[in-house]
Amino acid sequence: MGMGPVQAGAGDEDGFDAAPMSEINVTPMVDVMLVLLIIFMVAAPLMTVGVPVQLPKTAAAKSAESKKPVVISVDKDGQAFLAKEPLPADTALARLKAAAAEDPGQTVLVRGDKDVPYGKVMEVMGLVGQAGFAKVSLIANAPSGGAAPAAAAPAPAPAAPR
Repeated sequence: MGMGPVQAGAGDEDGFDAAPMSEINVTPMVDVMLVLLIIFMVAAPLMTVGVPVQLPKTAAAKSAESKKPVVISVDKDGQAFLAKEPLPADTALARLKAAAAEDPGQTVLVRGDKDVPYGKVMEVMGLVGQAGFAKVSLIANAPSGGAAPAAAAPAPAPAAPR
């Protein structure tokens, strides 16, 4: 491809023509790009922030985020985490207020394990509101079937006392 036939005696004193080659061999570049692609494909799932939790499933659409949000996770034992650091109840409000002071318009994402009591997730969301954050969202996984869940039948109204 890049080499022509060798001609003895035509050219300079050693018998080789020293014309510059004008073709670029792209095979090494393609090899490097494929290796980088594989590295990024393997490393991307490892870059998630937070404590591993089993998220519940929902059919709600995903929202687009422009800034990196504050992520608060609640594991199945009810322990809250700010990113990957434990968030003890006694210092939680002070730490969240410090984060809100940096950017009060920042979005806070709450990740609650599906087995954690509802009240514990609501306590964490209450602390986020007290700290001064205006945008709070819950994170959930999309259902595996892709269809929206069926609407639950309305609960009957309680009987009026007589």
